[in-house]
Amino acid sequence: MTVPDVTVVIAVYNTMPYLTACLDSLVRQTVGHARMEVVAVDDGSTDGCGELLDTYAARHPGLFQVVHQANSGGPAAPTNRGLALARGRYVLFLGADDWLGDEALARMVASADEWRSDVLIPKQVGVNGRLVPQGIFDATAASVGFEDSALAWALADTKLFRLDLIRRHNLARKEELKVYSDQPFTLAACLRARRISVLADYDHYFLVLREDRGNVTQRAGALDRVRGVAAVQWVAAELAAPGGQLDAIRARHFGWEVPQLLQEGLLALDAGLRDQVCDGVGELVRQFGAREVYHRLAVPDRVRLELAATGRYRELRELIAYEAEHGAPPEVSESGADGVRRRYAAYPAFRDGAVGLADELFLLGEEPVEERVEEPVEERTDLAAGRETGPPPPTLVQQLWRGAVPVQVRRRLRSYPAWRRLAAAVAADGRNGGRR
Repeated sequence: MTVPDVTVVIAVYNTMPYLTACLDSLVRQTVGHARMEVVAVDDGSTDGCGELLDTYAARHPGLFQVVHQANSGGPAAPTNRGLALARGRYVLFLGADDWLGDEALARMVASADEWRSDVLIPKQVGVNGRLVPQGIFDATAASVGFEDSALAWALADTKLFRLDLIRRHNLARKEELKVYSDQPFTLAACLRARRISVLADYDHYFLVLREDRGNVTQRAGALDRVRGVAAVQWVAAELAAPGGQLDAIRARHFGWEVPQLLQEGLLALDAGLRDQVCDGVGELVRQFGAREVYHRLAVPDRVRLELAATGRYRELRELIAYEAEHGAPPEVSESGADGVRRRYAAYPAFRDGAVGLADELFLLGEEPVEERVEEPVEERTDLAAGRETGPPPPTLVQQLWRGAVPVQVRRRLRSYPAWRRLAAAVAADGRNGGRR
């Protein structure tokens, strides 16, 4: 039996009417039916999806293989079953409510063959307001990594994988996860891949947000999300290289998925569930080194994470309520003795001794303090009025000096008394026109 170039695996559960567009896009693929196969697993649908799959299989013999099973409670089990049946050199996972551009499979297979890619990320676009991070699609690239691209933001399984990579490392979804089950799988594949490529010159994959917001990720509960993030971080801790690679993965989840759990919706949960979510987030922060990437996170996110990690749940709720009512807090700006001006987000918890959070958590930015006086100068006196009139304007020598010598060098020189005396003498000489 001829081995197809690519197997498309679809886990299907109650996705009508979107499933029709999904299947039609597969029928239209320019790669040709002889070079592809579709394995569709109906996970106990009750809206006619199973019958529609059987209709397409009968209409296109040899293209569709349909499997029916009792509902498993999530996408991981039917995806694993479809993957086990895959025969292609490559496998693509396609959401049952999503669809492909007509040339998608032909372009992906050709590029993966040319570049010898183990994982290939095709350009994806959102439909009906679906948000799809676009950073990874800035340009087509034969090889990308976590440190030189937005790969950490592209961990959905909506990619082309070399089937041999999956088989060699026995990769599969964790079926106990209700959400994010694709991310640990994708991350493990990427960290074990010899080459990861990006194909950004064509709209390959269209991700659809259902009108009823019925997508699996949209339905997931907060504790399901905590468990999903933990599963991803375990893979990162085991396989990612310490330093830039690991930090990029940490920063993505602790800068996006985890802070989302600590937004206004948390206040609407009953007290018991609310505390469980805070406990779970705190454990994630402590166990997976979130503090090591705080400097890469926005101030509201790292303050929330630290309040959860240190068990300050009342203060966390107060911060969430404060932002919901007032928006962003005012800024406090201070100039330090080290010549640096620092700007802080003045949340109620900022420098509250009872809370005890470090100033660095609230730091928005810092920059050198601009100098007001470059060199010591004598005060001029208006003799007629009998009052001081302030420092004189800079001399030509001073202007040339300031233009040629960096401010940091001038600061260091002014710490020496001999230099200050020389600068004062030069300033006086300039005001006298060089006359003695």
